[in-house]
Amino acid sequence: MAERRFLSPETLPRPFGYSHVVDAPAGRIVYVSGQVPLDTGGELVGAGDFQAQVRQVFRNLNAALEAAGVGWDDVVKLNFFVTDLSEIAALREIRDEYVNTEQPPASTLVQVAALFRPDVMFEADAVAVTGQS
Repeated sequence: MAERRFLSPETLPRPFGYSHVVDAPAGRIVYVSGQVPLDTGGELVGAGDFQAQVRQVFRNLNAALEAAGVGWDDVVKLNFFVTDLSEIAALREIRDEYVNTEQPPASTLVQVAALFRPDVMFEADAVAVTGQS
């Protein structure tokens, strides 16, 4: 199976913490639904605290990836939804604790007016690709 290629061509603007293109031949693709900052009991973690919410979302993403038998090195795409773009530096710092910063996944960041509850400030989903079926 061909190797993954993480591309950021010089013909596009310089990315910060993501790859513009990930060419990932797949044996298996894992889609992780949007994760929000709820614990296993369904309780909100980090009311009013963006960083605490981001940390919980990444813990939830990690648990979902593990359940599917894949890891962060298999993640090729992340989608982030935030209610306040001014917190982007904190988001990037926490994200970098999980992703391979040498070959970061392709990413999308969208500011939204609201998420599914007014006290939720962050949601993220992921796509992982592995050569194993």
